[in-house]
Amino acid sequence: MQDTPQGMRMHIGIFGRRNVGKSTLLNAVTGQDVAIVSEIPGTTTDVVSKPIELKPIGPVIFLDTAGLDDTGSLGNKRIEKTMAAMDRVDMAFVVLDTQWGQPEHKVIQQLKQRKIPFIVVINKSDLGSPASDLVGKSLENNETPVLVSAKTGTGIDILRKAIVDHAPESFFNDLPIVADLIGPGDTVIMVVPVDLEAPKGRLILPQVQVIREVLDCDAKALVVKERELLDLLDNLKHPPQLVITDSQAILKVNADVPASVPLTGFSVLFARWKGDLETFVKGTQTIDHLKPGDRILILESCSHHPIGEDIGRVKIPRWLMQYVGGDLLFEHEAGHDFPADLSSYRLIIHCGACMTNRREVLTRILRAQEAGVPIANYGLVIAKSLGVFERILSPFPGIQDLLDHPPA
Repeated sequence: MQDTPQGMRMHIGIFGRRNVGKSTLLNAVTGQDVAIVSEIPGTTTDVVSKPIELKPIGPVIFLDTAGLDDTGSLGNKRIEKTMAAMDRVDMAFVVLDTQWGQPEHKVIQQLKQRKIPFIVVINKSDLGSPASDLVGKSLENNETPVLVSAKTGTGIDILRKAIVDHAPESFFNDLPIVADLIGPGDTVIMVVPVDLEAPKGRLILPQVQVIREVLDCDAKALVVKERELLDLLDNLKHPPQLVITDSQAILKVNADVPASVPLTGFSVLFARWKGDLETFVKGTQTIDHLKPGDRILILESCSHHPIGEDIGRVKIPRWLMQYVGGDLLFEHEAGHDFPADLSSYRLIIHCGACMTNRREVLTRILRAQEAGVPIANYGLVIAKSLGVFERILSPFPGIQDLLDHPPA
């Protein structure tokens, strides 16, 4: 993620008058001191780009701009540069503290003309009124502001969720599933068991999507059931660059695939594509601290009718209780249902999310983080329960530090 080219990062512009706390807000949202902060109005005199890894959203670039109410001939030039920065942003914050007027109206009109999504942010809520008095007012065509204090951190979690809610769809749809792990001419083996819940006459959606992306990369896609995997490996001239398996076959596939060959699962790839792999890995590691009697919430994106050995209702609970060494209390939610109160759960386990979008998954991750509840993913939990957690993360070198330093 840190190596993501700037052109592929979502650009978020921060607009507002001088001394409304734009730079302080940037530091609060990112959790880093990335912008110079001063009580002197006009500290930021030009548009400054700040590449950031914004968890759990991913790589973004913040554009910290000069004040909309700058003065003098030099100030007017700064305002021109600030307004020109809109040509580069995918999303914007319009920040204010005690005033709402022509500068804010002008920037919002420009954002609307460009069809750029934006969030009105009222800062300095720790000072009370008059900032608080602006909340609930129709500031601009019924825009609902987010009330924060960049100084104390109040409302920053709400603002992060608002970023997910307002982000353009292209940001959620243009990430690779597997393309960054392979190259032209590579051989990729996909292990696809055919169980009772597989749709008759076709493959499930994640498998189809991965096959298509492998082909789009001019790589070779070999699809096989788990029983024929070993024979396929023995007949290849050269080992494959990557093996991807359905999580339910992970033990056999792990035994058959040489340790030198990177191995992962479809669900792990989707944990990264539809959510945030690092967050899910951290959540999965907390399984080591579960105790019998703990409550676990399992989220299924689709409302399918469970058949036989259902993965979310039978297999994962069984494997997890074997790992913990006692009974756990499982609750299930399907489709778009999500409990308002998460406080009683020790762990949330999300499905591969093939039937929902990344925006919803990221929103759920943020909700879980706000409640202080770890959140994991089907494939990662299965791998952890069956003892192959490190192996299925081998294609992702950036995750190694998490494996070496699990949460306490």
